[in-house]
Amino acid sequence: MLATVKKITTTNMQDGTRLAAVDLGSNSFRLEIGHAAAGQFCRTDYLKETVRLGNGLDHQSRLTPQAMQKGWDCLGRFGERLCAFAPQAVSAVATQTLREAHNRDDFLSHASTLLGFPIQTISGDEEARLIYQGVVQALPDAPERRLVIDIGGRSTELIVGNGRCAQQMASYPVGSVIWSMLYFPDGDLRADAFDLAEQAARAALAPAMAFCAPHQWDVAYGSAGTVNAVVDVLEAAGWPPGHVSQEGLDWLLDKLLLAQRAGPLGMMGLREDRKAIIGGGLSVLRALFGLLGLTRLEQSLGGLRHGLLMDLMRNPA
Repeated sequence: MLATVKKITTTNMQDGTRLAAVDLGSNSFRLEIGHAAAGQFCRTDYLKETVRLGNGLDHQSRLTPQAMQKGWDCLGRFGERLCAFAPQAVSAVATQTLREAHNRDDFLSHASTLLGFPIQTISGDEEARLIYQGVVQALPDAPERRLVIDIGGRSTELIVGNGRCAQQMASYPVGSVIWSMLYFPDGDLRADAFDLAEQAARAALAPAMAFCAPHQWDVAYGSAGTVNAVVDVLEAAGWPPGHVSQEGLDWLLDKLLLAQRAGPLGMMGLREDRKAIIGGGLSVLRALFGLLGLTRLEQSLGGLRHGLLMDLMRNPA
């Protein structure tokens, strides 16, 4: 579908140059297309498919044939949109699921052929750097100390920076897809499952207190699907838009416990593709609120693919 125009202010790019970023996430694959104009990236198209590659790792950390085929089918469709793009105009990256997959080379070899461009599996630190870069480009210039949180399908990135400069960052193997698989495997939304999921997430994320303690940042921003999904549900229920509060998270937990199962959820604002992973995503988000002393998390309009686009525009070939 055609998305709202997105502008990224930067330099070094000739007007009219077409650019694209591809993000192979653990839950969704995303493609953003646009062009340079007066030092900005203007978005003209955006595609997202819920591939849920993160569900496709078997007990030996190998992608199943079915998971690979679903990913290849999506990238073939993306490749059709990119067939006229110059080699230096497209940046494609893979994240946590393909960092874990022992047969990632088998997947990526065919995936790159279908897409028509090389796909790089980036490290957790590089993913965090790109996320911070993508988030802050959508914010006003300010000297505030920023905490950026990105809860993905199989990893969570935490970054602390000052203004536009990232200073400390880390990636943790905690996310909405893997936590839903571990603690809500049958889609049952029970209080004891939420308790266990939150405790496990807090334990896995505890090392982040070394650089994300409340006295080390001024404003917290949330990027990616889990935060966006929670904001959408809260806003549809009449909560203030654009941020998440502890009170909102408590309200949402109560609603999910009343519903008991993810499948038949009829909650306004909750997209169909988020139902199966809302339990895991909410558990991780609640764990972060408790661990880091959060009372309010601002929704960010930027993220990983916007960081990729900024790199393309700053370093034209």
